[in-house]
Amino acid sequence: MLDAWFNSQKRPDAFGQETYFHYKWNDESNSGYSLLGHIFRSYGAETKTLYTAPKLANLQQANVYIIVSPDTPAKNPNPHYMTRENAAQIVQWVKAGGVLMILENDPPNADLEHLNLLSEQFGIHYNNVLRNQVEGRKFEMGKIAIAGGGPIFREAHAVYMKEICTITATGPAKPVLQDRGDTLMAVAKVGRGTVFAMVDPWLYNEYTDGRKLPQEYDNFAAGKELVRWVLAQAPESR
Repeated sequence: MLDAWFNSQKRPDAFGQETYFHYKWNDESNSGYSLLGHIFRSYGAETKTLYTAPKLANLQQANVYIIVSPDTPAKNPNPHYMTRENAAQIVQWVKAGGVLMILENDPPNADLEHLNLLSEQFGIHYNNVLRNQVEGRKFEMGKIAIAGGGPIFREAHAVYMKEICTITATGPAKPVLQDRGDTLMAVAKVGRGTVFAMVDPWLYNEYTDGRKLPQEYDNFAAGKELVRWVLAQAPESR
């Protein structure tokens, strides 16, 4: 289940109707998650969207809940910020066996402050820093090497992450991808559930469709490995 509450950006479609876009399953433009949705469905998952604030009753309909790049006023004049009440509902769902994916963004483009109300419940703090700034088509400035041989990424990958923050992991949270001393991905096991956190929306169409990045980058292949692992964390019964 993909969040459309904390990231609820809209734009007019071809008929002038306001429609959700930016990291959404049905957005086939560069900003969309249509290819990520395809990956989930290729593993047998059903993709849905939650357009309201998360509550235990609606989260119980999902095994996986994905929050991506929460809005700021610069992106949405009426952002829905994470609240302590929202966080409490999500934490309860995770402890019961839910799998939470948090795909943050860089500070100028996403809200870190309020999202930390949730992520810190799992030992994950998003740092208000900006790294991997890329000049023009100097893609190497956003290159991250994944060694492979781990539970998430079995194979080695060269992936692209442009303009990201970093994570400080404590308590139950453990780093699973680090680069130059910075934690870029972390995992926490809490109760029966799992939290996967990273510092970039990462798998949107622009950098998974193979048209923009040089051939050495394989975000799509790495994304398939991540989705396989995420779905495997969901208990058979909850």
